Amino acid sequence: MKTDMYCYMENRNRLTLPSGVPGYADAFDAWLDPAHTAVLEIDMHRGHVGEEDRLTLAVPRARERVPAHNRFQAECRRLGIPIIHIQHWQRYGGIDDLNNRKHNRMANWRVLYYLYVEDNELMDEHSWEGTKWLDLITEEEEGDYYIRTKKRLSGFYPTDLEFLLHNLDVHNVVLTGTMTDACVLSTAFDAANRDFRVIVPRDVVGGYSEEAEHGALQVISLHLGLVVDAPALLAEYFARVGVDLPSDLVGVDDINAVTGLLQETSV
Repeated sequence: MKTDMYCYMENRNRLTLPSGVPGYADAFDAWLDPAHTAVLEIDMHRGHVGEEDRLTLAVPRARERVPAHNRFQAECRRLGIPIIHIQHWQRYGGIDDLNNRKHNRMANWRVLYYLYVEDNELMDEHSWEGTKWLDLITEEEEGDYYIRTKKRLSGFYPTDLEFLLHNLDVHNVVLTGTMTDACVLSTAFDAANRDFRVIVPRDVVGGYSEEAEHGALQVISLHLGLVVDAPALLAEYFARVGVDLPSDLVGVDDINAVTGLLQETSV
């Protein structure tokens, strides 16, 4: 490695990464190779992170980190790292979930959310194609990629994400987006089970709550991938390609300290 790269065990204890492990001398060097990396941004659309007072399924912790997403992903683009926007995208009318004809009718997440999420009739059309709720809120650029067949929590189901990653020669995936404790966690499991190396910048992703987010990051750090700070990850990537890290990110642990948090507005 080119920097003193570290990760967080149990999303709590900072651990400087060794170069390798027994039998795999360059394990973490390969894990942090930007040449074989892609960013998977999950579900940063209006239904979750829009500015309206009422959304189909609001995730305030992800909304306030929109500037962090934009800055982190812009720096990754500078290095040639592909950005893949993955969206929960359902057919209008709800046949994929709300009104499907299967034995269990609704997806599990939807049934469970009625137990603890505030009643909201807008949730019926969450992620329906043809609605404004699928507008991406984060910045997009020419050359970005899109996955728009995600119907459940994981970015891999039922999509061609794995096919795209193989064609991009990607071995390492950096997960951003929301919810840390649902779609990010599920995607992390599926990525790891397919032998993609997983990285999660904990200061970029946003979850249902601080507690739920912490629990998800604990699981990821123990079983699935590296939980890191975005500026430290960028510092390693920039060093790998021989480019100076932007000065405002030098010595910073939390990218939100540079970008600021998006403040709530009403429309």
